[in-house]
Amino acid sequence: MKILIITPQLPYPPRQGTTIRNYNLIRGLAAHHAVDLLTFLAPGETLAADNPLLELCGRVACVEQPARTTADRIRATATTLTPDMGLRLESPAMHALVRAWCAATKYDVVQVEGIELAQYGMAAAGRRIAPERPALVFDDHNCEYLLQQRNAFTDLRRVRRWPAAAYSLVQWQKLRRYEAAILQASDVALAVSEADRRALAPLAGDTPLTVISNGIDTEAYKPQPAVAPSSTNLVFTGKMDYRPNIDAVLWFAHEVLPLIVVQEPDARFQIVGMNPHARLDVLRGQPNIEITGAVDDTRPYIRSAAAYVIPMRIGGGTRFKALEAMACGAPIVSTTLGVEGIGATDGQELLLADAPDAFAAAVVRLLRDGREGGAVRRRLGEYGRRFVEATYSWDHIIPQLESVLAATARKS
Repeated sequence: MKILIITPQLPYPPRQGTTIRNYNLIRGLAAHHAVDLLTFLAPGETLAADNPLLELCGRVACVEQPARTTADRIRATATTLTPDMGLRLESPAMHALVRAWCAATKYDVVQVEGIELAQYGMAAAGRRIAPERPALVFDDHNCEYLLQQRNAFTDLRRVRRWPAAAYSLVQWQKLRRYEAAILQASDVALAVSEADRRALAPLAGDTPLTVISNGIDTEAYKPQPAVAPSSTNLVFTGKMDYRPNIDAVLWFAHEVLPLIVVQEPDARFQIVGMNPHARLDVLRGQPNIEITGAVDDTRPYIRSAAAYVIPMRIGGGTRFKALEAMACGAPIVSTTLGVEGIGATDGQELLLADAPDAFAAAVVRLLRDGREGGAVRRRLGEYGRRFVEATYSWDHIIPQLESVLAATARKS
């Protein structure tokens, strides 16, 4: 097959959820198919000559992300039905590339990675570009309307967050219409979890919805020698300007960590990830909290964790952080939402807790277990590792995607 993939960010290096998924899908598909890539560059970013995407793909072209001011976003929120995400990457240069490439090449499939690129997918699959249109595959990395709904309801609990809640309430309604439009325009849509598939189904009309989950490079995330019994590291990893991650670490730091420190004074919460948001500044200087910022490799932090914590209260999709931690054999404590759609079992691959006192108790249990031989840590880590090997290896996921694309291309 000839496949055109359009991504919102340069997929390599794969440093966070979107790029991890996109890079591994491209790498897997390129092994047996001709893949071209259109993508956006962040400010100051370049496509280096040694970037492996240049070997994986037949053609790669990049467009700079368009600049949007806060005033632009406020104006658009007030004057258009298009959601903020639908305007974020609106670029005449990208539209021109999509038209030119689809006119010059008979693609079997155009695969659009995320709702920020919906307009390009709908244009690429339109007959105004090519008489024999390619199949349009929409890869919905999150159920976006549901994510904004959860953002709104979470922020409504705090008066200071009411402006953000108002924004999410508006975006929730806009996204529901917009997400329905791209789903119904597609020949097939991909969801990353069964939970997302169920949430998207009422919007999809007759468009088939297929789960192609996120995956993990199980070889790259091998467990290392056991965590030292003396470890008191409580680790969270993620992109720290992402709203659900910000909410998660603030909730943990304010509501859960104090309960832990009363019983385990040496407990140390490490927040590991790029672009720490200003909302996290209130945590700086606290003796039991470390904000690392960007690191070259998160794996040493994950492997050092006495407990890897996923205190998510909002968000969607299948979280790479959970897959990474299980692949590394780390003992995990998570909210139910933090591992939604993954299928892990409480008490087997991880510990689940949603209330602050229950979450704190689960973490304390793992801290004390380390001093008592670490049997619980080891068992959770071993079961978690087996679980991702059996279910979430890219070697299992890519053939599923290839089957979907081949069947869709034949029908278009």
